[in-house]
Amino acid sequence: MFSFLSGEFIDVIDWVDDTRDTMVWRFERRGHAIKYGAKLTVREGQTAVFVHEGQLADVFTPGLYMLETNNMPVLTTLQHWDHGFRSPFKSEVYFVSTTRFNGLKWGTKNPLMLRDPEFGPVRLRAYGTYSIRVKDAARFMTEIVGTDGEFTRDEISFQIRNILVQEFSRVAASSGIPVLDMAANTAEFGKLMAERISPTLEAYGLEMPELYVENISLPPSVEAALDKRTSMGVIGDLQAYQHYSAAEAMTRAAETPNSGMGAGIGMGMGMGMGQQMAQGPWGPRPVQPAAAPPPPPPPVEHVWHLAENGQTSGPFSTARLGRMVTEGGLTRDTLVWTQGQDGWKRAEDVTELARLFTVMPPPPPPPAA
Repeated sequence: MFSFLSGEFIDVIDWVDDTRDTMVWRFERRGHAIKYGAKLTVREGQTAVFVHEGQLADVFTPGLYMLETNNMPVLTTLQHWDHGFRSPFKSEVYFVSTTRFNGLKWGTKNPLMLRDPEFGPVRLRAYGTYSIRVKDAARFMTEIVGTDGEFTRDEISFQIRNILVQEFSRVAASSGIPVLDMAANTAEFGKLMAERISPTLEAYGLEMPELYVENISLPPSVEAALDKRTSMGVIGDLQAYQHYSAAEAMTRAAETPNSGMGAGIGMGMGMGMGQQMAQGPWGPRPVQPAAAPPPPPPPVEHVWHLAENGQTSGPFSTARLGRMVTEGGLTRDTLVWTQGQDGWKRAEDVTELARLFTVMPPPPPPPAA
């Protein structure tokens, strides 16, 4: 009874949140009856939204307010009060957190199919983190929250995650960056995604201060194939590596105690050494045919991209560029780029392409005045 009577005489409306995931919280009041002259405390990082009879009445920024008709003009107009009215009014107060909600995760559930200039069609996965913040409390209440008395970030993160995945697929597909170079461009991907998603979030009353693309990867089977290709490049002489691996396996097996395989390998090595000693100075040493060296790996043909009038085209093979020189589609001043090249260069300044112009004379000098 004492609590009920004290509530009838004193109204202090505020919100202190320590959950770190609540975006909107409705102030619970018996019958939604707010006393005339009640004190409203809005702290930093908060915004208070007044809803009267289902209609948004006013928005209060951080500060201390005395709820009276002279400082609530919108609510006064709705009620048609005079300055002498002192009765309680029934309204709802929603506190909206305007701080950042950090550490939210996004990622692709299924691989995205893209066309790579070097490998052809590939599938990519990507994931990262982002942060959101309420920019327009009134619009956020109208478009997203509605009458939810306790709205958390998990209720909106699923929708934002879907939008991010959609924008990543568009950015990655239109960038033209090879898969092996995407890891060096994650920052640019994040900026482009944040710019493109900004209009959609503004319609919700939100903004995205930070967006990070942490990883872009291929499916496990494709990564395994790339690992094998890299390993072969590091090994170099495959035949010598096979001999070395076999010798290492034999040594480890011979050193294993109480191992039948080790004993057999040891006996085989002893017999082999005996045969070599028997054929030493007293017997003819068989001439081992020299193993033919493996052929060198085939050269990797570069593919080229062209830039003209702010637009890129390609990739084109070197043979195709040679035909374009004849047709006039490629000139000495055309900007070209290939994987591993440091920025765009004039075609005439690239050694591999400069010889394409030797079959044609340079442009004639201007006529003498």
